[in-house]
Amino acid sequence: MTSLAIRNFLTKRTSPLPGLVSTTAFSTSYLVVVVLLPVLALVVQSRFINFDVWVATLSSSRVLAALRVSFTTSAAAALSTSFLGLLIAWVLERYHFTGRRLLDALLDIPLALPTAVAGLALSALYAEAGPHAWLGAPLGKLGIKVAYTPIGIIVAQVFVTLPLQVRTLQPVLRHFDQAIEDAGVVLGASPWQRFWRLFIPQLTPALISGFTQAFARALGEFGAIIFIAGNLPGYSEIVPLIIASKLEQFDYYGASALALVMLGVSFTTLLILNFAGQKFSQSNKEGIQ
Repeated sequence: MTSLAIRNFLTKRTSPLPGLVSTTAFSTSYLVVVVLLPVLALVVQSRFINFDVWVATLSSSRVLAALRVSFTTSAAAALSTSFLGLLIAWVLERYHFTGRRLLDALLDIPLALPTAVAGLALSALYAEAGPHAWLGAPLGKLGIKVAYTPIGIIVAQVFVTLPLQVRTLQPVLRHFDQAIEDAGVVLGASPWQRFWRLFIPQLTPALISGFTQAFARALGEFGAIIFIAGNLPGYSEIVPLIIASKLEQFDYYGASALALVMLGVSFTTLLILNFAGQKFSQSNKEGIQ
């Protein structure tokens, strides 16, 4: 056996999983059953919705108010999560301190905790009165009411979406090229200049991706919100609650119409923001080159 044959044999890539056809077929079939079929069923269901149902559902003042509340609070929560997520990811990846691993582990609690339990805990914590109103009572004295207001909705949405943004940013910070930062130090750039001119361009695609995930997650959240929102029509009522109410009233067509609207808006938002993130990442790479 020649040296070239030996080298080819040693460097030959092998995969621990089966070949391309079998793995692709399995993953595609799984996605079709778990993701595509429910969405397709919702779209097919919309074919049987009369035009009058669409008009009555989407022109309802209660539904319009719920749409406004859902989208504004979700956008505010995603923006808050972007700022807090960047701060927490920066602390976890750039500094080493006692309890760092514990803090990193605690960050995943919102993902493991049932959202209804989170909603109950948040409503008790931010209530203005009660044995567990540790934050609500002091805030109430300052004239800030959180529970049973849109602010409470944002708090619940931030609680469930914060890990998504942090976990999106951490790999970028962890694998940031130290030579780039060292070059900035040698050139005399201040810490803020290095942050804005070196880190932010690299982090922007991840920030956009995290914002997208947080917005979509907050828009569809139900369990963590219903207990702290108060669910007052026109003020703190969200669209998922109206959908659940219509299902309880056997108004399947009205619920399907609202669900399809939420699906369309969420999908469009994800598509636009992901496209923007890819464009920014591509232009950033071209600028570096």
